[in-house]
Amino acid sequence: MESGSVMKFEVVEAEDTVGALRQFIIDGSYSPGDRLPSERDLIGRLGISRSALRKALGKLENEGSIWRHVGKGTFVAAQEFQTGNSQLKLLSETVTPVQLMRARLSLEPALAKEAAVNASENSVANLKEARDRAVNAATWDEYEAEDDAFHRAIAEASENVLLLSLFDHLNGVRRAVAWNTVVRTSSRPPADHSSFNEHNQILTAIQERNASAAQSAMREHLNSVSTRLFGEE
Repeated sequence: MESGSVMKFEVVEAEDTVGALRQFIIDGSYSPGDRLPSERDLIGRLGISRSALRKALGKLENEGSIWRHVGKGTFVAAQEFQTGNSQLKLLSETVTPVQLMRARLSLEPALAKEAAVNASENSVANLKEARDRAVNAATWDEYEAEDDAFHRAIAEASENVLLLSLFDHLNGVRRAVAWNTVVRTSSRPPADHSSFNEHNQILTAIQERNASAAQSAMREHLNSVSTRLFGEE
């Protein structure tokens, strides 16, 4: 497919981003196996924010319409593999938020440990960027997208494609589960939001190649999140 044949889109509202991205793929005549443009390119073509794009990509990935390969990009999935939506729907209807947090506690500390052992300089740089974007987020929605990016960057830094796949599957369920207990009392995270310091501790441990500290820092972070959400560890 000729890259010049891809259409550009006008600015769209956040709620229309998924539809705009789907239409972009259709109008660009992308076929299964074709690689989509970079996130930076898509942001410019669709006229949307990074956080809105990442949410849309996450939605399409959960549906099985696209798949992502670390270091290579985002690809259109073959039709026979586009069954993720029904599986996700089933899980999201049966998994409780507490069960989900326990699953995260089983997987993500191990990912942080692996990241401390295997992270490249580029991976650490990506972690720093995601951390900084989360701190500077103007809204809770933007913060959550960047927090998601930070945790996925840790999974990528593990340099283990199977662990990354497990993370993506778990993260897809996390996005779909109804978090009815979350109540926001401000328009954006406060400057002293506890996750900021917790992210710093995780990042520092990974930078220092301290696997046990990274594992412990992630476990403490998720326990802190669990306490804020459910009042228990």
